[in-house]
Amino acid sequence: MTESHPTITKAVIPAAGLGTRFLPATKATPKEMLPVVDKPAIQYVVEEAVAAGLSDVLMVTGRNKRPLEDHFDRNYELESALTKKGDATRLAKVQESSDLATMHYVRQGDPRGLGHAVLCAEPHVGDEPFAVLLGDDLIDPRDPLLQRMVEVQAQQGGSVIALMEVDPAQIHLYGCAAVEPTGDGDVVKVTGLVEKPDPSDAPSNYAIIGRYVLDPAVFGILRRTEPGRGGEIQLTDALQQLVADEKAGGPVHGVVFKGRRYDTGDRSDYLRAIVRLACEREDLGPEFRSWLQRYVTEEMQGS
Repeated sequence: MTESHPTITKAVIPAAGLGTRFLPATKATPKEMLPVVDKPAIQYVVEEAVAAGLSDVLMVTGRNKRPLEDHFDRNYELESALTKKGDATRLAKVQESSDLATMHYVRQGDPRGLGHAVLCAEPHVGDEPFAVLLGDDLIDPRDPLLQRMVEVQAQQGGSVIALMEVDPAQIHLYGCAAVEPTGDGDVVKVTGLVEKPDPSDAPSNYAIIGRYVLDPAVFGILRRTEPGRGGEIQLTDALQQLVADEKAGGPVHGVVFKGRRYDTGDRSDYLRAIVRLACEREDLGPEFRSWLQRYVTEEMQGS
């Protein structure tokens, strides 16, 4: 008989970071509000949660993050102006963000790491499994990673993390998982976790990317977790304790993702994400690709 596990309905999005890599743009504008083509990065993340059936979204924010709340709220003045102009297309785009999900907000008073940000969600989440989505990783909606993770958690219980194979030389930039295979080709059993290891010490080239489905037992562990790498409370350290003691909150599995992921965490990858997404847009792609091809073949070669 298959064990029944609670249905996941809530998503947590940590968004309290200062965005220092994008200064001076982020001096007064949250990095999550930087546009990816014509939509802020954070909206892509909320849309992904909703597409996976998680319409109850808690955003963990910090100082100077009020624009995040404003973006997902109604703007009656703007809507009225667009209505008077008869601009139904732009009106629909404006209303889309406010109608996406039931949004909640809590502040992370001190920037004490991802683990602490997740712990701030405990009063809202309660005693049920939940998803965590990091805003730097945009997952193409044609590759429903989070939905697959929710399915695996429903089958296996415990927690599920998203993994992606990376160049071994880059593994020091990520949390890293030791794994063993299961009966499902895209699912592995996690046997160990380490945060940003030296490549020579890494147990694999499976990097943790910014999607998690977590058992609520992680909250109790996070409360006891001492600051780790960088002096911050690391979510990876708490998950390692779940790996070491399954009785504490069930097993930890990984879904190996091989789809399209857009990394907006640094400037170069942010620019590449914009170019890739613009090229694939029906309304922008044909003209933009034509210009890009001319730019690469003519202007850059001539410079």
